[in-house]
Amino acid sequence: MATSAAPYLPDDRSLDSLAAAASSCHGCSLYKDASQTVFGHGRPDAPIMLVGEQPGDREDVEGLPFVGPAGRLLARALDDAGIDPELTYQTNAVKHFKFTRKQGKRRIHQKPSRTEVVACQPWLLCEIEAVRPEVIVCLGATAAQSLLGTAFRVTAHRGEVLHLPVDLDMHVEPEPRVVATVHPSAIVRDRSERRQENYASFVDDLRSARSGLAAV
Repeated sequence: MATSAAPYLPDDRSLDSLAAAASSCHGCSLYKDASQTVFGHGRPDAPIMLVGEQPGDREDVEGLPFVGPAGRLLARALDDAGIDPELTYQTNAVKHFKFTRKQGKRRIHQKPSRTEVVACQPWLLCEIEAVRPEVIVCLGATAAQSLLGTAFRVTAHRGEVLHLPVDLDMHVEPEPRVVATVHPSAIVRDRSERRQENYASFVDDLRSARSGLAAV
């Protein structure tokens, strides 16, 4: 069984060519149950790249990232942080929806394995090289660890301005800065008394990413 998307990468590394090639990627087994590949979407020279974990149920159906409940909260948080969504390119570390069925019908999100994240990483690295963002915002642990390594902990470094590891062998100049924060789905699911405080912290992290831009 294939364990990497690398053999499916096209010679032409434009976003359109990458998206077309990714639509037939069998680099891991997740393609078998997902409705379709959900590639990144947004401005091709966006100064901000937002990276989530994987498509959810609505994303899998519609073929676009961040169109479900977490996406709606993200859109509100971007507005509160003073970030025009037109300045963003939005994608996920894993391009297929991983799920289990509950009571035979409802599809419940499952966290992708490390093997699946690593298999899909070539698509994400190519997106970064094509877009050349000034700032990459990793939304959640899976996205952060896909770029910053398995030892990275969002709780220890959220909101900090970081750099990509040299062992990724990226070919992007100037090097994008990286900011990690929680995934918006964590706020959606939050039923605690601190929900508004946690949302405000999320917005603050997005503002931290915005502050690193040369111009907005």
